[in-house]
Amino acid sequence: MERKRTIKTILMLAFIIFFIVMMVQAIIGAYTLTPQSTAEDLQGLPLWQIPLVYIWDYVQHGWICLGFAFTISGVFSEFIPQRFMIRYMSSGRPISYLVATLIAPVFCVCSCTMVPIFAGLIYAGGGIGPAITFLLVAPANNILADVITIQVLGWQIALADIVAAGISAIIIGYVVSKTPWAKKFEQQFQKKTSHAASVELVKLPLDERLWDALKFGGYLAKRIVPAFLVGLVAVSYFQAFFPADLVQTYLTGAFGVVLAALLGGPMYTPTLIEVALGKALVDLGMSPGATVAWLMGQPYDIPNSLAAYRIVGWKIVVTYGILAFLFAVISGLIYGLLVGGL
Repeated sequence: MERKRTIKTILMLAFIIFFIVMMVQAIIGAYTLTPQSTAEDLQGLPLWQIPLVYIWDYVQHGWICLGFAFTISGVFSEFIPQRFMIRYMSSGRPISYLVATLIAPVFCVCSCTMVPIFAGLIYAGGGIGPAITFLLVAPANNILADVITIQVLGWQIALADIVAAGISAIIIGYVVSKTPWAKKFEQQFQKKTSHAASVELVKLPLDERLWDALKFGGYLAKRIVPAFLVGLVAVSYFQAFFPADLVQTYLTGAFGVVLAALLGGPMYTPTLIEVALGKALVDLGMSPGATVAWLMGQPYDIPNSLAAYRIVGWKIVVTYGILAFLFAVISGLIYGLLVGGL
């Protein structure tokens, strides 16, 4: 029996380490983890084939990200101490929002990866407010995206995005946590958290805890992936038929800032792709203010909003989506006025 436990533990640890190592290698080796299909690639395909090609492209590049995300979400849920979550990630403590903002950039992955980790934080006992702050900051301010943004779009745009995203995410998370529907959602987990905290001294064997972690990751995958795929179908058509020749006309001025924030939400562009696409739009004439609004719009895209809805419900998703859009517009307008590039 003990030998079986040891073998089972080794296999599960190897599975977890595999995805961690693959993720680290991809980051160090600058291996793209996101789809490479361009509008030109998709436009030449039959209508029925466009989403199939885009999704297959995503699967080829994104399986490491998603495997890492679901695995780590399970590990978070099982192994992050309840005392830490209650003390440092509860909605009632102001320091929790700062903690979420500081730890989020470590996760060098796109917004789709953040949804399962976001769920893992909540199920581990974290508050909905800091979890939303984490959800919005991680794809916008992860270290890899920041470095690439500096290289591609310049340090001024990158710094504006980092500061605006961090401040906005803290305010949005706090405001959402004060809504009646967010408070009701948190109450659903109070008994579970209290019970877990009361039995924290009773430790299960490592193999059982690892198995519970992986099962939870699989549970999240079954809930999130179907909704995410629906979103990718919509985005594939959006990307294929986006009228790029209208950029100079509509992505400048105050109206351009609003439009860029609107496009940043529906148009799912994973980490690094949003930077490359943003650079293409800048080359076509998009203003600096609209560029900041575009980058700020990425964390509330349609596929991940649909996935988050399965976790926290539509009221919370709509609330943080509207707030994120408003802050994207405000940030773009302020930056455009400051640099004279509205």
